[in-house]
Amino acid sequence: MMSAMQALPEGCIAAAISFTSPRDACRLACVSTTFRSAAESDAVWDRFLPPEYLSAICDSGSGASSSPTMSSKKKFYLRACHNPILINEGKLSFWLDKPSGKKCYMISARELKIVWSDTPAYWGWISLPEASVKKKKKRFAEVAELRRVCWFDIRGEISTSLLSPMTTYVAYLVFKPTGDYTGFESNPVEATIGLAGSEGQKRTVKLDTVREQQVQALVPWFLRGFNHRLAPMRDDDCGGLPPEKRGDGWWEIELGAVFYGGDEEGDLSMTILEIERGNWKRSLVFQGIEIRPKKE
Repeated sequence: MMSAMQALPEGCIAAAISFTSPRDACRLACVSTTFRSAAESDAVWDRFLPPEYLSAICDSGSGASSSPTMSSKKKFYLRACHNPILINEGKLSFWLDKPSGKKCYMISARELKIVWSDTPAYWGWISLPEASVKKKKKRFAEVAELRRVCWFDIRGEISTSLLSPMTTYVAYLVFKPTGDYTGFESNPVEATIGLAGSEGQKRTVKLDTVREQQVQALVPWFLRGFNHRLAPMRDDDCGGLPPEKRGDGWWEIELGAVFYGGDEEGDLSMTILEIERGNWKRSLVFQGIEIRPKKE
């Protein structure tokens, strides 16, 4: 069967591979030299590039330097995975998920609805070098600084028309502690995700990075690559899902997941809320809410 496949013209093999995924194309490239040539052809990788990405580059205001000048569509695809671009007047960051080619976004803090964000005593807007430029990865000019609030209420929305169909998306709040961080120790917050106007899915999460670092310090070094196996135990112990440290130095907390089939209209809505305890919360910086496909 395989020898019969290899006897086909390279264009036919490339056409067949283009109906798979970027991950599968890379795997098929290992089959033979014929498959490798077909799997790396522009015909395959052009199909993996959503048309919205090229138009987004042209509309991002980055100039002619952002136009696709790569020697191959595969290199351009990899660039789309590793170099987010700003769209919607800098309110969204847009890139592709490397294994699947699905669209990923981060909603900027400025685009979020944050209660009391217009009151300097409670919230501030600051610039962080690592938030705006990190190894040529574009982010946002400003991030939200939590100075002192009792009523903690952050909401974000993104149009479902921007999402990739037939995809389970997971939303993450991206943040980091600063200064005299306090108020979230052993105090979980409520996260909700769903179509705007619906009840949505609710879960309890933690923003306590200090305790999470203490927990991780107790994990033997040879098990630290398998932290996800310990999460269910720590969820029950802490009263909520704990945050995880990202490779870029920020923290993220999973708000929930939702499946987008392609026919649902409206906005995907996410809420992070803690208004019942009345304790003061302070010294967190929020970069935004990231929406990306669930790992297979």
